[in-house]
Amino acid sequence: MSWASKLSKPYCIDHGKKFRLKDFDPGATTGIHGKEHAEELLKKGIAEMAGLQDKLYAQDRWAVLLIFQAMDAAGKDGAIKHVMSGVNPQGCQVYSFKAPSSEDLNHDFLWRTSKCLPERGHIGIFNRSYYEEVLVVRVHSDILKNERLPDGLVSNKKMWEERFDDIKNFEKYLSNNGVVVRKFFLNVSRAEQKRRFLERLETPEKNWKFSAADVRERESWNDYMTAYEEMIAATSSSHSPWYVVPADNKWYTRLVVAAAIVDTLQDLKLAYPSVDPEKRKQLQAARAELEKRKS
Repeated sequence: MSWASKLSKPYCIDHGKKFRLKDFDPGATTGIHGKEHAEELLKKGIAEMAGLQDKLYAQDRWAVLLIFQAMDAAGKDGAIKHVMSGVNPQGCQVYSFKAPSSEDLNHDFLWRTSKCLPERGHIGIFNRSYYEEVLVVRVHSDILKNERLPDGLVSNKKMWEERFDDIKNFEKYLSNNGVVVRKFFLNVSRAEQKRRFLERLETPEKNWKFSAADVRERESWNDYMTAYEEMIAATSSSHSPWYVVPADNKWYTRLVVAAAIVDTLQDLKLAYPSVDPEKRKQLQAARAELEKRKS
């Protein structure tokens, strides 16, 4: 088992029958001796990821979709920034999904994200995603009224189960078409979130990150935890697993995310495209022609 697999597998949920969020410690740093050790491994992971991404791009067969979900201040932006720092921008597409637009609301809930799926050979990153439709929309039921669904659908008691089924079927469809989906829930504790909010308020250069709405959302913490638990349990699968990543220590969060991505890319058995005999003849002829020329 590779270092990446050893580090990421304990947090991988590929079926949700016995999943309980309380079984995952937000402060865990299992297998790592400290921040310096984590940073050394992260550098190794980033270097491996760069080489694997180059093969992914050249092979042009698979696409990889990385989805990040979390409570505010859990470190999604920082994880994406640091973990993907060695990736070639030409082969990476990042999308952040905020509140839906009027045009978005005139379509089904998967529409706006479906437009942003990665091309073959690329890594796509969703900073929040269609999973907001079973998180914030579920916790704040008033949002659902703005989605312009027929009354009979909104009052359906099985609505959330049906949305889970829709998502599972969608991700199976993606898997069947060569899109590898990996999902990350950055599991921050309520106490650590409070500490980070206070830090944002006390540090002038971080004031811009703070919103009063963030504090209001803390009032719904327990509702969110229930929604996350049920979502992960219902939508985890072998082809589209969730990683419940400890997020109280950012250095550990970033390492686990990097390890999971490296492990995923390694599993694809990526390789540079082979050159057939005819192409090789053309290359040899081109080389001979270049060597004949003085400059």
